[in-house]
Amino acid sequence: MQEWINSFMKNEVIKFGQKLRGIRLKKKMSQGDIARILNVHRSYISGLERGVRNPSLLTIQKVAKALNINAKDLI
Repeated sequence: MQEWINSFMKNEVIKFGQKLRGIRLKKKMSQGDIARILNVHRSYISGLERGVRNPSLLTIQKVAKALNINAKDLI
C-alpha cells in the first residue's frame, strides 16, 4: 500500500511541474522571472518543474500568485 501511495504522490508532483512549466512558457516567463517574484533561487523553480521538489500548499499558492493564475490551475 505504501508503495502505491508513494507512486501516486510522485506522479502528482510531476504533473504539477509539467503544468507549472506549460503555464510559465505560455506567459513567456523564465524560471528566473518566477524565482525573482518569489525571492527564491532559479534552481528551486527548476526542481518544481522537474518534479524533484514536493511543493507545500502554501508554495503552490505563491507560485500561482506569481503567475497571476488560480492555484487550482496548477493542481
